[in-house]
Amino acid sequence: MAALRRKFGEDYQVVNTNRASSFSAPVKKKRQRFVEKNGRCNVQHGNLGGETSRYLSDLFTTLVDLKWRWNLLIFILTYTIAWLVMASMWWVIAYIRGDLNHGHDSSYTPCVANVYNFPSAFLFFIETEATIGYGYRYITEKCPEGIILFLFQSLLGSIVDAFLIGCMFIKMSQPKKRAETLMFSQDAVISLRDGKLCLMFRVGNLRNSHMVSAQIRCKLIKSRQTPEGEFLPLDQCELDVGFGTGADQLFLVSPLTICHEINPKSPFFDLSQRSLMSEQFEIVVILEGIVETTAVLLGIPP
Repeated sequence: MAALRRKFGEDYQVVNTNRASSFSAPVKKKRQRFVEKNGRCNVQHGNLGGETSRYLSDLFTTLVDLKWRWNLLIFILTYTIAWLVMASMWWVIAYIRGDLNHGHDSSYTPCVANVYNFPSAFLFFIETEATIGYGYRYITEKCPEGIILFLFQSLLGSIVDAFLIGCMFIKMSQPKKRAETLMFSQDAVISLRDGKLCLMFRVGNLRNSHMVSAQIRCKLIKSRQTPEGEFLPLDQCELDVGFGTGADQLFLVSPLTICHEINPKSPFFDLSQRSLMSEQFEIVVILEGIVETTAVLLGIPP
């Protein structure tokens, strides 16, 4: 049985099918993965030029893809700036109308009652925006500009709330953390099963909740040269893990062994036991399914 690491560049151990003898491969320097265990791809985009404006054309997705610290910073800054700007507009209306000079005059009808400085204008905006409505500050009927500003504030507040709260909700509901409770075997092994040489590894679900419509796929990533002389540094090849027989559709209630038969169609068919020690490749295993509790589509590259 030949044991093989699933990721290129790591140390691995090869064991002969004759159980009486075994040997360890020389320790190699650990190489950087193309896909990390947490699913992050080690790819950096460069020389984009003027193409960075495309990120702003889909601002919602850009915000969702940002890290949490940037999301929280944008969330706080957007609301803080919006509150200060709108409160300043209410204060400007009171200043232009002269309401600030008659703040405590009971015989004078201001645009907004009991607004006589910036803090009171800010409190009026917060009470209106958050629909608190203490009843102490309110718009009077002799202020058409205040009514127009109130309508504009309501529309703008609804848009900002829908955009930012929706972004935060989608980011919190992303199923990346669910991948932490899906375990893959540390090693993949090559051994005989049913008289056929197979590459095998195991996958298991630690939670009681099931993965609905779970499907597994494997991609072999390695460099190759075409007959025309073209060099492909990151060529992707599909590994058959039961697509034709339906074995790739998993009922993941207990740990399962995933099997890839090394037949003439397999990219490992021409590799010998010794050549596996010098080849540099990476097998990316992608488990897709729907989380039963949240009905969120989950895609996990280990």
